[in-house]
Amino acid sequence: MHKRVFQRVPFALLCAIILCILLVFMLAGVLWGSVGLSVDQVVQALSHRLLGRSGIPEDPLAYTIVWQLRLPRVLAAALVGAGLAVSGAVLQAMVRNPLADPYTLGVSHSAALAAVLTMTSSSAVWLRNLGMPLAALLGAGVSLCLVLYLAQQHGKFTSARIVLAGVGVGQIALAGTTLVQLTAQPGEIHGILFWLLGSVAGVQKLSALTLPTLCMGLCIAYLFTQAKKINVLSMGDEDAHALGINIHVLRVQLIIVVAILTGMAVTLAGCVGFIGLIVPHCVRFIVGSDYRKVLPLSLLIGAIVLVLIDIVARLIDIPNEYPLTIFSAALGGPFFLWLLKRSNAGGNV
Repeated sequence: MHKRVFQRVPFALLCAIILCILLVFMLAGVLWGSVGLSVDQVVQALSHRLLGRSGIPEDPLAYTIVWQLRLPRVLAAALVGAGLAVSGAVLQAMVRNPLADPYTLGVSHSAALAAVLTMTSSSAVWLRNLGMPLAALLGAGVSLCLVLYLAQQHGKFTSARIVLAGVGVGQIALAGTTLVQLTAQPGEIHGILFWLLGSVAGVQKLSALTLPTLCMGLCIAYLFTQAKKINVLSMGDEDAHALGINIHVLRVQLIIVVAILTGMAVTLAGCVGFIGLIVPHCVRFIVGSDYRKVLPLSLLIGAIVLVLIDIVARLIDIPNEYPLTIFSAALGGPFFLWLLKRSNAGGNV
């Protein structure tokens, strides 16, 4: 019998350890950059605002860097990583496909298409009036419903049809995004392209995180309450029916929640690939397939992964900055191929 990593460690202690690791990486994200800061500078900048001190900060430059550049983007990276990881875990359980995540199912591309439409002068007026968060949410929800509709065969999902439907919808959305870029103003194209490849550089105010944090927090809290039902759903529709679960209602609820999580993540960071694919598998390797443990641990590890990727993207070629998906794809691509080979070899994925 396969022994799970850390299986003898109490789950609460494991979560506490990983939370401490997350906080260390978040502190590193605030300290490190093109302008290095000391721990004392960061503490002074944080305490000046958090303690409500008046007057000019002791180090105005450090204060500006912490509160307007580093801290908002570090928090955004943690939030996006957590949201994408939890979304991927739920999607893999809901459709019982180990390759499912918001990126591979085309949900991220569709949310990005709706968001880009709000960023360009040639956008539809009604989409511009919705605003980027609501437009991305709408795009994610419509695409996920479409993928699940196309993937059904006699009322059931098959792994091959889910992947094919996701690829098809994602490519259509990607083509639409390309068309929007071609019709955009020249000055808009570079920013759109960089954002589409994944970046939290645009998050420069804590107020920009208010709506995404509220929406994603409520969605994740709801998913935690549904962990037992998600466990049953991952076993198959027949088992869920036998235990009295209305799978159609549950699936619609999960679709809505995943769409909100993905839409908010895309609003903050664009299309960041493979986080929702990699993290849930790593978590299941650590703690097994119980979603009462998979979901909270996916949240923490997803946040760690994207905070770390953002640090690398900023530091690898100072003062230049690279899109997040370059590094997440460098990790996710080989992992995807390994997962496919392991599945073909008869391994449990």
